[in-house]
Amino acid sequence: MRSSVALRVEPIGPSSWPDIERLFGPRGACAGCWCMFWREERGERVRDAAAKRRFRALVESGEARGLLAFDEAGEPVGWAALGRKSEFPRLARSPSLRTEDDPVAVPCFFVKPGLRGQGVATALLRGAMEAVRRDGGGRLEAYPVKGERLANAFAWTGVRPMFEREGFRLAGEERKGKVRMRRSVRGRG
Repeated sequence: MRSSVALRVEPIGPSSWPDIERLFGPRGACAGCWCMFWREERGERVRDAAAKRRFRALVESGEARGLLAFDEAGEPVGWAALGRKSEFPRLARSPSLRTEDDPVAVPCFFVKPGLRGQGVATALLRGAMEAVRRDGGGRLEAYPVKGERLANAFAWTGVRPMFEREGFRLAGEERKGKVRMRRSVRGRG
């Protein structure tokens, strides 16, 4: 998919919090989640102000990894979480998504309202592949929903056709809802 907006994708660092907060808005990216859903421990449900405080602490300490997409004016327009699968406890607990290995995972995306369908998530996915390439290569795993066009509330893990266009293949059973997809990424060198 071609981007219809000029984008720059960058990994986050400890000083990225103001950009994340500006992108996510006052209530958080998805229903007060603040990118904590996959990070929750068993029995935990963290939302709203508590999720914001915890995610901010993770970002500012350098523990949270992810990517931000910026438009040509320097405004943040998209987010993708990125990290070892083991950094996201909910993935390890999910019967259909867990694995024995620990690939790099890109479990969620957030695109600024009004920009969906303009290549922001694809640019972020390519940024994730580049991050794996820079780190020497390896497997990149994602958990998209099957449909192409879904309400934003259901597409936060990405849509399967986007991953297929970027060379990802089904890596687990075909089930209802989210599927597990993978792609090998060669390192630089």
